[in-house]
Amino acid sequence: MDRETRLKRLQFRAWHRGTREADFLIGGFFDRYSDDWSEQDMDWFEKLLVEDDVDVMAWAIGTLPVPPAFDGPQMVTMQQLDYIDATK
Repeated sequence: MDRETRLKRLQFRAWHRGTREADFLIGGFFDRYSDDWSEQDMDWFEKLLVEDDVDVMAWAIGTLPVPPAFDGPQMVTMQQLDYIDATK
């Protein structure tokens, strides 16, 4: 699958999580950072999308420890929470 198609699929999945809060957190992260992602970054995000939203949100806000599979630079960036648009 080409990069553009893959990103569109990831974007759809990121913004259709089931709760507004998860959409803002995961979708907002995608919108802010996906333009610069490598194939490995997209692989990481794709795996993250399989996880339960409550877990991803807890890792992002620091109420649960981040599992080794998701710990690293992208999670550190996600934990900054500077990509959430509170005006929506």
